[in-house]
Amino acid sequence: MSFLLSPLGRVLGSIAVALMLLGLAWVHGYRAGAASERTAVLSRSIDVLRERNKVDDQIKGMDDARLCRALGGMPDECAGLGL
Repeated sequence: MSFLLSPLGRVLGSIAVALMLLGLAWVHGYRAGAASERTAVLSRSIDVLRERNKVDDQIKGMDDARLCRALGGMPDECAGLGL
């Protein structure tokens, strides 16, 4: 106990407390960053699903020839699909 009350003990104790606080701050920052990244990924996934549903609604009523043309096919390539 007398070591902790000595000048060297106080310095080492202060350094230990400072390192603990820095470690806790790092852990908190890491967790906050991970949570933020998860939120961004989930948000992007929702946007992609909405876009996919919009595209699905657009092409749902197309016949084969019209879908072929919408995807960039040449008219003569797509002509045989609309049997």
